[in-house]
Amino acid sequence: MVFECLTYRAECQDCGAETTCSGVQALVGGSLTWDTEISCPSCGLALADRGGDLPAELRDRLLAEHGAARLTVDPAASEAVAMRVLRTVLGLALADVTSVFHEVVAGRYVGTMPEMERLARGLRAAGVDAVAART
Repeated sequence: MVFECLTYRAECQDCGAETTCSGVQALVGGSLTWDTEISCPSCGLALADRGGDLPAELRDRLLAEHGAARLTVDPAASEAVAMRVLRTVLGLALADVTSVFHEVVAGRYVGTMPEMERLARGLRAAGVDAVAART
C-alpha cells in the first residue's frame, strides 16, 4: 500500500475547541482514499471518516511535508496508449489529455506519491513503462 500521513489542527464541530486531526491519503485497490480521525481533548468527541475527497489545502500540506512525486514514462511509449490511460484514470476531457501527456513526458507532472503511483500502475498495466518517484 502506498500512503502519506498528515497531522493538523482544526476546530471541534461540537464544542469549538482546537482538535488534533490525522489524515491519510492512500492508494487502495487502484483507488485513492482520504481517511481522517478527529479527537477533541475538551469534549471527548472522536470521529473517523473514510473515503472522502482530499481537500486542496490539505493536499498542499501533504506536498509541502512529504515532497512531490514525479511520474516518468518511457519516451518510446505508445502515445495513444499512455493518453488513453491518463484520460481514464484522471477523468480528463479529450482536449486536456494531450497537455498532461506532454507534461508527463517532459518530467514535469507531479503530485502526491499515492496519486503518481496510481497513474504509474495504470500505465504499467497497459504496457507502458512508468515510475513514480520523489522529486
